Amino acid sequence: MPVQVTQISAEQKIVISVTGRFDYSVHKDFRDAYAKEQAKTFRIDLSKADYMDSSALGMLLLLKEHAEKSNASVSIHSPQPMVRKVLEIANFDKFFKIS
Repeated sequence: MPVQVTQISAEQKIVISVTGRFDYSVHKDFRDAYAKEQAKTFRIDLSKADYMDSSALGMLLLLKEHAEKSNASVSIHSPQPMVRKVLEIANFDKFFKIS
C-alpha cells in the first residue's frame, strides 16, 4: 500500500509514510490518513517516495491547513534527493520543517 499510517498515542503523533509515487493516485488514502485524526504532530515520512508532483504539494498544504486548526505541527522526514528537490523548488522549507 502506498500510504501507511502509524499512530503513536503516547506522543499524540501520527506518522504517514508514502511509498513510490506521491501523486494524485494516493489522494484519497493520504487524506483519509489524517482527516479524522487529532494529533499534536503529523510526521510525513518520504524516505520511500521516489516521485512527487504538484498534486502532492497540494495534499501537503491541505494537511498543514488541517493541522493548524488544532495547533498541530507537520514535518517532512527523509525525502529522497529527487523529492527534496521538488520541495526546495516549491519553497516548502518555508512552510514545513524538512529533515
